[in-house]
Amino acid sequence: MGQPTALICGAGIAGPTLAFWLGRHGFRPTVVERARGLRSSGSPVDVHGKATAIARQMGILPRLQKAATRAPGLTFVTPSGRRIGPSRLGRPRGDDVEIPRADLASILCDAARDGTEFLFGDSVADLQADDAGVDVSFEHAAPRRFDLVVGADGLHSTVRALAFGPEDTFVRPLGLYIATLSLGRPAADPGTVLMYNRPGLSLTIHPVRGTAGAGFIFHGPRHPGAEYRDPRAQRELVLAAYTRYDWAVPELPDLRGQVEGAEDLYFDTVSQVRLPAWSKGRVALLGDAASCVSLFGDGSSMAMIGAATLAAALAETPGDPVAALRRYEARHRRLSASRQRGYRLGAGLLVPATRSGLTTRNLIARLLPR
Repeated sequence: MGQPTALICGAGIAGPTLAFWLGRHGFRPTVVERARGLRSSGSPVDVHGKATAIARQMGILPRLQKAATRAPGLTFVTPSGRRIGPSRLGRPRGDDVEIPRADLASILCDAARDGTEFLFGDSVADLQADDAGVDVSFEHAAPRRFDLVVGADGLHSTVRALAFGPEDTFVRPLGLYIATLSLGRPAADPGTVLMYNRPGLSLTIHPVRGTAGAGFIFHGPRHPGAEYRDPRAQRELVLAAYTRYDWAVPELPDLRGQVEGAEDLYFDTVSQVRLPAWSKGRVALLGDAASCVSLFGDGSSMAMIGAATLAAALAETPGDPVAALRRYEARHRRLSASRQRGYRLGAGLLVPATRSGLTTRNLIARLLPR
């Protein structure tokens, strides 16, 4: 009997973390990624708590620390230009790190390469599961059979759509949108994350590591139309929200031109994913495909923790993956649910919807630990 095989869809954070651990537990993992290569940009995310311990066990913590942003704190900027902070809200402590998402994904993929097959520029087209395995058809590669398939392919998961049902059955938009882009030059304040607010809008300038990034979180229609996935429509949504105000932001003297000309604009709804079960036979979901909503940057930590939990469950009973998948869900769902419940607090702190809410947030921020 040969090594059990696992197809992991998605080379973001959860996918390569799972591949690393499965390889060390005697599996033969394959990672398929729709993109032709790893992204070269990305907003900063946190690796903290249990995820930091996982990174240490993987031997990658020194690389993460070397690539860390090292921005010390978050400062709120009032419309008059007054600064409140910096505070430690959501900032890493101890050995925890904040790191550009693309750098984290790249380091995780490098760690998993020994013993993992990567298929870039491809995606799953069809899944046919039975009691003994899963027959997979790809968009480009020849069909293959795997003992296990894991969808770690994000909020708009293809695996979830194929195995569980259409996206709108499980994904609930929350009336918030997020967009990010690179500014291509250093921040005016290289040591501080600055958040500017207007009612229902936040604009964050992050110094990253010498090339600043801008982040937009704003309230919008709770049920967006299909057109919001069009890049031109995405830019129009951002501009319609933000050009109503003058933003005294040194890094964005021409907000309209910067948004219209951005080649790396990331845009999506902030949504909640809820499923009655994260697995169906030998097909399972991991990371944002199974559950998401994180406004404090800890989605990547949750993805790493979930991946390690799933790999450990499979290692305990390698001959019964169906039982292992249920055990993984029982262990990780409690932690995931606690993060989902924190959504309203995060939204209230980062993007108050009203002028009075913004005033209240600023009063609270003055009391936060510096």
